[in-house]
Amino acid sequence: MINNVTLVGRLTKDPEIKELNGGAKVGTFTLAVDRNYKNQNDERDTDFINIVVWRKTAELCEQYLKKGSLCGIVGSIQTRNYDAQDGTKKYVTEVVADEVQFFSSSNKGGSSVTE
Repeated sequence: MINNVTLVGRLTKDPEIKELNGGAKVGTFTLAVDRNYKNQNDERDTDFINIVVWRKTAELCEQYLKKGSLCGIVGSIQTRNYDAQDGTKKYVTEVVADEVQFFSSSNKGGSSVTE
């Protein structure tokens, strides 16, 4: 089976990083990605994709990414569900990043991190 995602977009807010009981870090952020086509109003719609990063990648994302940063993601789609406090079942779809590419105008080619 193939489950591979490649995205380039901008962060909608600073990454949120948490340290788990075992010491591993996990980070989350949302990537705004424009669609390849224009809508009826001659504008591009934008998708907001939830991204999850782990361990050293999470630490580096916390250090180098902030709201508005342009980055590339290579990873896989994962789904999960949980019971909310109000008793409803919530379903989440997110991209778990295997590689993050930091793009910057001051650093031609940027840099990348691979999990």
